[in-house]
Amino acid sequence: MAAFGRWKAQRSARQDCSRRGALDERAAGVVRLLNGRAPFCTTSSCSGRLVLAEGGAALSAGIPKRRCRWLLVAHEPCGRADVMAALENATGNVVFKFEPFVLHVLCQELQDAQLLHSVAIESGFKNSGITVGRGGKIMMAVRSAHCLEVPLSHMGKLMVSEEYIEFLVHVANEKMEENARRIDRFYKRLEAALEAAGGVSSSPSTGTGQAHTVYVRRRKRRTARVQDVLPSAEGRNEELEPGDDPEGSLDIFAEITL
Repeated sequence: MAAFGRWKAQRSARQDCSRRGALDERAAGVVRLLNGRAPFCTTSSCSGRLVLAEGGAALSAGIPKRRCRWLLVAHEPCGRADVMAALENATGNVVFKFEPFVLHVLCQELQDAQLLHSVAIESGFKNSGITVGRGGKIMMAVRSAHCLEVPLSHMGKLMVSEEYIEFLVHVANEKMEENARRIDRFYKRLEAALEAAGGVSSSPSTGTGQAHTVYVRRRKRRTARVQDVLPSAEGRNEELEPGDDPEGSLDIFAEITL
């Protein structure tokens, strides 16, 4: 598909405009593995993080997300002291979040997205899904519901005890560790699936034949619905704003259990 080749070339030439200016270390292996294959092009990613967000992405309904303030962003486990120090700067409504690994991948053919979706589901990313935009773009989102979001302060006043914050941090750190295990599983299974499929082939591997059959049946029943899905967005940064979901509701195949 010539159009896909142009889209991938444009994405590859685009400067990284994320806050970090580089890939998260834990997500870099998966991103490079996919971008090294002809049928795939990653558009955004985050390896998973702990966030203290104040403002729009916190509790204030109606306030644009872009007006939120990040008090703390950590891509590795943190401690109670880190959270308490960040809260000292709070003047509004603050939530504490754990956001798991997320990856958005532009795919050349639907079967490429199906292969990727099968691997994601098997690796524990049960909220993954596929969209087909009106312009023909096929976007696969690797996601999970392995999240945590708890309000901590209101108008600058801490509403919970330090003991509770210590408990939340412990829970969030456990989720971060499980998130890392899922990323490792995803990388290994993806590498094996791509090798079985011939490395850069657009055809699903024999190991995903059963999943492909399920997709075909579902796709026949949902053809009209698929065509009405909103097109995927371009120009998304690698590091997402708190609570952002760059590719909209990517849930066409998310309910399929393999």
